[in-house]
Amino acid sequence: MLKRTLWTILLLAGILFYPMLVSIYVTLPLFIGFAGYLILQGLDGKGWRYILFPLLYLLNLEINLSLPLLLSLLAVLAYYLFLYPSVLFFKRCRVCVALISVLSIDLIYFGLIMIYDFIFETQSIQVNLLLLYSLTMDAILAVLL
Repeated sequence: MLKRTLWTILLLAGILFYPMLVSIYVTLPLFIGFAGYLILQGLDGKGWRYILFPLLYLLNLEINLSLPLLLSLLAVLAYYLFLYPSVLFFKRCRVCVALISVLSIDLIYFGLIMIYDFIFETQSIQVNLLLLYSLTMDAILAVLL
């Protein structure tokens, strides 16, 4: 019981403080796709923690980085409704499903950011090699899961 409580406290501390570190140190990856994949796992029946903790992380990340609010959730929802059923064709290869899901959620999110920036004439993110680094680290984390 104590071990589980400590693990939950450590997880919540990471959820609360990692987005703050990302806003200070821009070279840290965002892990938007990985959090989205965890939400998908929760929707597939792994439990409420797989939904709640990534939602808190994504909300905190968007607030700390001044990104459009709930756009990452919209990207996860769009992927879940339109692409996820066809990706489940690879159900035997769990790494393939995780990798395709994470990269697709990231690309959908960055596409939605570009559309948002175009519509409202703003610049939310810089598209450069740091974004590619973030995608790579997200994919590595998905493979390690």
